[in-house]
Amino acid sequence: MSFNIALSGVSAAQKDLDTTANNIANVNTVGFKESRAEFGDVYAASLLASGKTKVGDGVLTQEVAQQFSQGSLQFTNTALDLAITGNGFFATVPDITSRDFSFTRAGQFKLDENNFVVNSSGDNLLGFPVNPDGTSSSVALSTTEPVRIPDSSGSPQATQEVTMRMNLPANDDYLDPTAFNPDDTLTYNAATSVTVYDSLGESHIMTYYFVKDGTDQAAPTGPDQLNSWLMFATVDDTPVDIAGGDTSVPLPQRPDPQNTNPTEDWLPARLNFNQSGDFTSQVPAGGITTVALGDDGTANSAIALTGGADQTQTISIDFNLDPLGGQTINEPTQYASAFEVTSLEQDGLPVGRLTGVDIGEDGLVRATFSNGTSEPVVRVALVRFANEQGLTQQSNTAWKESIESGEALAGEATTGTFGEINSSALEQANVNLTTELIDMIIAQRNFQANSRALEVNNQLNQTILNIR
Repeated sequence: MSFNIALSGVSAAQKDLDTTANNIANVNTVGFKESRAEFGDVYAASLLASGKTKVGDGVLTQEVAQQFSQGSLQFTNTALDLAITGNGFFATVPDITSRDFSFTRAGQFKLDENNFVVNSSGDNLLGFPVNPDGTSSSVALSTTEPVRIPDSSGSPQATQEVTMRMNLPANDDYLDPTAFNPDDTLTYNAATSVTVYDSLGESHIMTYYFVKDGTDQAAPTGPDQLNSWLMFATVDDTPVDIAGGDTSVPLPQRPDPQNTNPTEDWLPARLNFNQSGDFTSQVPAGGITTVALGDDGTANSAIALTGGADQTQTISIDFNLDPLGGQTINEPTQYASAFEVTSLEQDGLPVGRLTGVDIGEDGLVRATFSNGTSEPVVRVALVRFANEQGLTQQSNTAWKESIESGEALAGEATTGTFGEINSSALEQANVNLTTELIDMIIAQRNFQANSRALEVNNQLNQTILNIR
């Protein structure tokens, strides 16, 4: 019997050494959780045996229990490196159509060739779909989907309005509007341009030419007549009329895009200022808007858009004219200073390319794009269990749900006990190397002591066999 007792001790010491060696081997494995060998004594007695003199039958390994204490964080420069501070796990699947869930604390994620977020084993990270405002539409594990980072922001946005603020020089020369030619800088006083976008996200250069109207300067009809400017517009050098533009003075001729009236007038907008240089009115009074920039079938369309874009697109030019007639600081002015554009903005967007990814503590993945926009993409899902130590351990620092662990419960980071997600960080193994080395020495001594017990038992048996 003593042989069996000593042999069980050797086996237990070996299991302790194996567990300690595995912990030490994985000291640099991201997301690794150390294990602890737990032992129990073996005691068996029959109903009629005397328990007072029973010694015991040795030791056995009850369990190699994983220890899910928090590992320290190692910060990196990669946004897709994720670490959890709390009790949660990342959920992964081997491919985008699989529902074979695995759970891990290792957050070394990267993009694959299809822009899906995967770990070093190629497993896809799962997340909750989100609404445009960033709220999760569902937090059930069954509704999670593989996280994918888009490389574009989706549909472009056609320019609908240009907002302009500027100063037109009051001491500039008067010019004859009928002589205006965008190719001749002597026929206009000032010009500025802005990039606008059509419905397909194609960029176009829209240019505004300002001509100080000298048509009636010999016989002005009022004190403000000499403080009036005409604004002509082109898109990619194609003349563009202002819908309902000013026709009160002779105007230059422009090529007719429909070739039906080669002497068609080029309709501009008119900006009026008072003797103090304040913006007072505009023509058209209801708002300055271009005619259709493409061929919409009408005689005065500009035909500046090609390539299948929306031919009916128009662009409004907002000068922020106060409808009550009061001057505001953002309106255009006509002061005795140089031409200066203080604000020139448009509301269109091209197709944006991915420039960065930001992941918040709540797991919300927000992508930023080259067109200046950002949008929520998905929320990284976290999963917790009633009994973490009941999880079935897999390779590559992953676990599977088991009966002992309880059902996987999905939720958002920063809620309940799921914990927080740290971007640009990795959770190191929770192995204390100093403690493991001490445990290894203790296990080694236990092994030696049990081996000695076997040796002594062998010597006693040999002595008995040698009795004559």
